[in-house]
Amino acid sequence: MNIEGSGALVVGGASGLGEATSRRLASAGAIVTIADINEEKGKQLADELGVGFVLTDVTKEEQVEAAVAAAVEASKDDGGLRIAAACAGIGWAQKVAGTKGMHPLRPFETVIQVNLIGTFNVLRHAAQAMVANEPGESGERGVVVNTASVAAFDGQIGQIAYSASKGGVVGMTLPAARDLSTVGVRVVTIAPGLFDTPLLAALPENARQSLGASVPFPSRLGDPAEYAALVAHIAENQMLNGEVIRLDGAIRMAPK
Repeated sequence: MNIEGSGALVVGGASGLGEATSRRLASAGAIVTIADINEEKGKQLADELGVGFVLTDVTKEEQVEAAVAAAVEASKDDGGLRIAAACAGIGWAQKVAGTKGMHPLRPFETVIQVNLIGTFNVLRHAAQAMVANEPGESGERGVVVNTASVAAFDGQIGQIAYSASKGGVVGMTLPAARDLSTVGVRVVTIAPGLFDTPLLAALPENARQSLGASVPFPSRLGDPAEYAALVAHIAENQMLNGEVIRLDGAIRMAPK
C-alpha cells in the first residue's frame, strides 16, 4: 500500500506510540485523523500536523464510530480510510491475591474494556469502513495495526490484568486476518517491549536507565519513532498479515 494519499486513523494518537505514529504517517503523506481521549493534547498535535482530531473514548461505541466516520470523510476524495492503528491502552499493577488482599474486579474489567474491547471496537468499525473502498490492483482495501505488548507472553508479577488484555489482542490477530481476507483487509499486531513513553518518563532517570540496560540489544528503551516506523512498514508490506511482531530488542521479561 502507498501511504501517501491514503486515509489513516490513529486511535490513541495524541501521545506515546500513537503520537509517533500520527507524526510518521502524516510525514509520509497520509491523510491522518487523530482520535484520543485527551482533547487538549489531541487538538494541539492535530493543529501542529495540520490534520483532523476527534475526541474518542475507545470504550464508547458511538465515539469510535464517529472517529472512523471522520477519517472516512477526510479521505473520501482520495480513496477512503486505508490505514488504522489502534494504540490506546492503560495498565494496572496488582497481584491476584496476597497479604494485601485480592485483586479487585473493577480494575481488571476496566483494563480489559479499554485494551481488548476498545481495540476490537476500533478493528471492527475501521474494517467495515474499509470494505467500501475500491480495491487496489492486488485486491487490497486496507490494513489495521493493533498494539499488544510483550506482557502478552512474558507477563510479570502484578500484570494479570494488563497481560490478559494484551493476550486477547494477540489472540484476535489471526482470526481477524482470516475473517477479513475475503475483502482484502490485513490485520497485524505489534507487541512492543520497553519503550520510552509518557508512562516510563515519569520514572527517575536511574530507573529508566536500569530498564533500558535490561534489553539485550540495543540496550536502551525503544524510541516511539521505531514503533511508528514498523507501522509504516506494515502498511507498505502486503505480505505482513495475521502476524504478531515482537518489537523488543530480544528482551524476555523476568517475573519482576
